[in-house]
Amino acid sequence: MILKITQEEFLERQKNFITKYTKKSIDAAIIFSPIDIFYLTGFHFSATERPICLIVDADQETHMFVPLLEEDHALDNAFVDHVVTYPEYPGERHPMEHLKDILKDLKLANKVIGLDARGYGSPMGYEGPAVEEVFAAKDYVLIPKLVEKMRMVKSDAEVALIEESCRWANLAHQLLQKYTYAGANEIDVVNKVRRDAGWAMIHTLGDRYIPHGQSAFAYYRGQIGKNSAYPHINKPNSIFKRGDTLVTAAGADVFGYGSELERIMFVDEVSPEQEKYFNIATEALELAIDTIKPGIPVSVIDETIRDFFKQENVLKYSLHHVGHALGISHHEAPFFDVGDSTIIEPNMIFTVEPGLYIKGFGGFRHSDTIVVTETGARKLTYYPTDLESLICHTR
Repeated sequence: MILKITQEEFLERQKNFITKYTKKSIDAAIIFSPIDIFYLTGFHFSATERPICLIVDADQETHMFVPLLEEDHALDNAFVDHVVTYPEYPGERHPMEHLKDILKDLKLANKVIGLDARGYGSPMGYEGPAVEEVFAAKDYVLIPKLVEKMRMVKSDAEVALIEESCRWANLAHQLLQKYTYAGANEIDVVNKVRRDAGWAMIHTLGDRYIPHGQSAFAYYRGQIGKNSAYPHINKPNSIFKRGDTLVTAAGADVFGYGSELERIMFVDEVSPEQEKYFNIATEALELAIDTIKPGIPVSVIDETIRDFFKQENVLKYSLHHVGHALGISHHEAPFFDVGDSTIIEPNMIFTVEPGLYIKGFGGFRHSDTIVVTETGARKLTYYPTDLESLICHTR
C-alpha cells in the first residue's frame, strides 16, 4: 500500500523542474507557493505571515528559506540540499533583507532568476517588497504556471494515494447517510462522521499514515432543503426534515492528496419534481464521464453538458463548469470549462460535477473523482448514484 511519495520521486520532480526552466534560459529559480514547494520537496508547512521560499541556485542546489521556528521542521522533512533561516517577521531586519543576503552569497547577481511570484504574499498580515526591489539580478522571469503544469499529469504513486483517499471518502459518505434522518442536527451528524470515519482510517492505516490535511470526513456545509440551491453556502446547523434535498461532500487526505465524492440525497421521500432534476443531474454526470478521453480539449466536456442541459431546458440552472483537476490542491487546473483549451492526457485526475441549482427549491449535484486512461476515464469513487440508494430513512 502506497501512503506517501518517496524521496526519489521528489528529487526527480526537482530535476524535471530544473530542466523546464533552463530551457527558458533561466539560471536559477525562487518558488513561494506552499503547494508547489510541497510538490517539489515534500516540505508541508502552514503558510503564515513568515515568508518561506524554495531557492534553486545556478549550480542546481536547493535551499529552503524559512523562519528560525521552522528550521528543524525543514531539516527533518524537506528533501533539499540546504536549509537557511532568518530570525522572525517582521524582525529588526525584514525577512526579504535576509533573502537578499542569501541571493548575494549564492552569486546570483549576474543570473536570470525565475519567479513564480514577484514576492511573498499572505492574508495573515504580511507586508514586504518584491524580490527585484531588494536584489538586483541580471533579469527576472515570471514562471507562475510552470510547477502547476507539472502537477497536471499524476504519477502512479499519486494515483494510488488518491485511490486510497476515495476508499475512505466512501466510508465517510456511508456514515453520513446512515446518521442522517428527520429531526437530526446537521453539525451533530457531521461531527459523528468525522469521529467514526477518522477513527477507522487512522486505526486501519496505522502510524505510516500522514494526512497532510484531514482524515476521512463527510458533510453538507448547509446544502440542505432549499439551501441546497447555493453551491458553496457554508452555512451549517440545519435540522433535517422529511422531503429535504441534500447535497453532500466527502473526502480524505492521504499525504496531502485528496479526492471528491458528492451525492444528491433525500430525507425519507422524493417528489416528482425532485426526481426529475435528480435524473437529469445523474445522466449529466455519466455523459460527462463517458465523453472524457485523452487527446481532446477539456472544453469539450463542458460543451457537451451545456448542450445536454439545453436539450433538457435546464441550462439556466447550471451555475458552474463541469469539473476540475485535483491532487494536492482540491481545485487544480485544468478545468472542464469552455474557456480552457488544455488537452486531456492519461493520468490526469479530475472531479466531474455537473450541477443544477433552482433557487427556492433545491440543488442537484453528484461528483465523482476519475482518472484518465489511455482510452477514456475510470471512476475512482464508487458510491451509488441510483435514487433508491440515496434516500436517508428516519429510524
